[in-house]
Amino acid sequence: MTEIALDLSEDVTVLRRARRQRLQDVAFRTATLFFAVLVLLILGGVAVALIDGAMPAIRAFGVGFVTTEVWNPVTDQFGALAPIYGTLVTAAIAMLVGIPVSFGIALFITEMCPTWLKRPLGIAIELLAGIPSIIYGIWGLFVFAPFMQSTVQPFLIDTVGQLPVLENIFMGPPYGIGVLTAGLILGIMVLPFITSITRDVFETVPPMVRESAYGLGATTWEVVWNVVLPYTRTGVVGGVMLGLGRALGETMAVTFVIGNAHRISSSILAPGTTISASIANEFTEAVGDVYTSALIAMGLILFLITFVVLSAAKIMLIRLQRKAGA
Repeated sequence: MTEIALDLSEDVTVLRRARRQRLQDVAFRTATLFFAVLVLLILGGVAVALIDGAMPAIRAFGVGFVTTEVWNPVTDQFGALAPIYGTLVTAAIAMLVGIPVSFGIALFITEMCPTWLKRPLGIAIELLAGIPSIIYGIWGLFVFAPFMQSTVQPFLIDTVGQLPVLENIFMGPPYGIGVLTAGLILGIMVLPFITSITRDVFETVPPMVRESAYGLGATTWEVVWNVVLPYTRTGVVGGVMLGLGRALGETMAVTFVIGNAHRISSSILAPGTTISASIANEFTEAVGDVYTSALIAMGLILFLITFVVLSAAKIMLIRLQRKAGA
């Protein structure tokens, strides 16, 4: 009888433990579902708030809001074409600068860097990511912009600016500040983000795969191109998209060095503006519903641009994964 009682007690204990674990699983699943839905609700709330705030400007200007360059608060005439242009151009310059440099640093750290230098170099890259954007802006205004005005921009005007195809892109006086300077500052700012993520995903490649490629006689470049990049392309694209999102939405650093001029110039040396810089500069001075709504509408446009870019990146990743599976 004692053995039967012990067996029954053990069975009851097992059943209680199983019931408790099942309840814990249900609670954990419910909590994670709640947080996932919460994120979607917050995103939807942001979108609804932007759309509601932008409606007066949309009703007043319609499609012309994104196709006209005029920006005159005195007459309540607003067009977002110049900030949209500045946002896209500065982000493109930042990616042209940041992606190759970030890839080079990440490949050096993971493939060729001496062991004693890996940790200090990695820490230095991470410290760059921790610098506040306003510090980049102050440095850009007082150090980088004078250097651009006295050295880089005159060189570009006298050399590249003399070529028939590129003369309009590099023409004009060397202001120091401008679209090119803002793009380069953004390139420096996104560099640590892309580098850190790219380095981390490169290190996930199994050492045996690398060693096998080297054992077959592959060079370092062939290992990187044929082994490392195909294995880590999802993470690499994710890092690039993170950097692009930072470049599209950066505010203070760009505001210091871009010149804040609501006009479109074919020259990247000329002053310009971006969506985020325009909002930061003028929101506190906005008087009237149309003026405020125009700034909110630019925020909505930036939201849509970011959404489209990230969606396109996700679609590209899905196609790459399907192609790899095929």
